[in-house]
Amino acid sequence: MEVDAAMEQSRNPILAALDVPTAEEAVRLAKALSPHVGGFKVGLELLTGPGPRVVGVLERLGKPVFADAKLHDIPNTVRAAARHLGAAGARWVTAHAAGGRQMLAAAVEGIGEGAGARPSGILAVTVLTSLDRASLAATGVDADPGTLTSRRAKLAEEVGCEGVITSVRELGVVTQAAPGLLKVVPGIRPSGVARDDQVRTDTPARAAALGADYLVIGRAITKAPDPAAAARDILSDLDGS
Repeated sequence: MEVDAAMEQSRNPILAALDVPTAEEAVRLAKALSPHVGGFKVGLELLTGPGPRVVGVLERLGKPVFADAKLHDIPNTVRAAARHLGAAGARWVTAHAAGGRQMLAAAVEGIGEGAGARPSGILAVTVLTSLDRASLAATGVDADPGTLTSRRAKLAEEVGCEGVITSVRELGVVTQAAPGLLKVVPGIRPSGVARDDQVRTDTPARAAALGADYLVIGRAITKAPDPAAAARDILSDLDGS
């Protein structure tokens, strides 16, 4: 799929991960961060707490909202869920590429139905940044993250996904396997910030240099004493890199 929409907010690649428990806190953070980020991520904590309505509230701030629902179910269920999130205002919705061709295609159809004329797309999750080869092997997957990412990126492109969620380490793999896809990178940690539960991480500057279109940054911003200043500093570093 050609990603004309990839140019949206291209001057600012930061998607702030609003991993907070309440809609009120999410909106407060988003308002403070809005001048310094390119968009917002709403994850499972908000989607299963306040619910999808928070997507619409944030979308009205004028920045794209990425609903990180990580859909993975039978195609009909995924299509309905993607449709609801698209109707709620999500610019992007994530779905696990591990769900297969029919499921991903259903997600693409669903978000298009829900969003209508608004720009929208599915981001296929390739391999979680918390997993390495040993972790994958423990689940019965006999492939390294790079090989798996390549296969899943090709599949995502074939069914019309707009992009993928990929580790910094697999950015080159995605570029080779599916060059038309938007590359959204989680697990971003500025220098000196703890990795927490992520395994395959890197810095914002390195991710941008390797071709990331968007950087999902959470705790390094939201847990900082001054979140707006933290976002501003990261953007400044990116502009100077």
